[in-house]
Amino acid sequence: MPRYRITIEYHGKPFVGWQRQDNGLGVQQVLEEAIANFSGEQVAVQGAGRTDAGVHAMAQVAHFDLSKDWTTDTIRDAMNNLVRPHPIAILGAEETGPDFNARFDAAHRGYLYRITNRRAPLAIERDCSWWVPVPLDAKAMHDAAQVLLGKHDFSTFRATYCQAQSPVKTLDELNVTFDGADIRVTARARSFLYHQVRNMVGTLRLIGEGKWSADDLKAALEAKDRRAGGPTAPAHALYLTEVGY
Repeated sequence: MPRYRITIEYHGKPFVGWQRQDNGLGVQQVLEEAIANFSGEQVAVQGAGRTDAGVHAMAQVAHFDLSKDWTTDTIRDAMNNLVRPHPIAILGAEETGPDFNARFDAAHRGYLYRITNRRAPLAIERDCSWWVPVPLDAKAMHDAAQVLLGKHDFSTFRATYCQAQSPVKTLDELNVTFDGADIRVTARARSFLYHQVRNMVGTLRLIGEGKWSADDLKAALEAKDRRAGGPTAPAHALYLTEVGY
């Protein structure tokens, strides 16, 4: 039974998240229905990251099994035709080994969080970036963010209903860069807690506004208590950018 790996891009606005759910349409459901329509088989699509409602993906990775051999070009093109009109694109498909698992074999995941720092509200990118009209010091945000690098108990940045067995994670990268009004926060780790990136970004905004210092961030991390952290940044500005194997 061949196993296929696909790379997917999607806009998160219409979806309740990656996972198939009873309360709305998930990206996983759209993909499974597309596969069923061209192959005649009911399959389970396993994704590398369970993105939240509203979160986008530039390079989500998933796998599934089919009983029949298909060319990878056929899989890509058939799925792209059948996912319409949903904002999903299959960037590529390849046959992989039977033991490959998109979720458990991932060595790291990368995320991008976009902030637009200007007085004027967003028009074109309203659902793609977090509009922050007050001035932010991106360099102060970046310098403070380095406090979070390494292996820590990230309970302060963990959603209260996170189902991870342990709050301990190793954060390999957390950078804040800027180009004019565009501030970008990039994060990379093997895995993240639920809402961890959004909670870190919400806290970094406090530093950018001058309300917190790097020492405040360090104290919040050491508190290991969600109540010690900053607010949760909105979902619509977060992107899953890469999954490494």
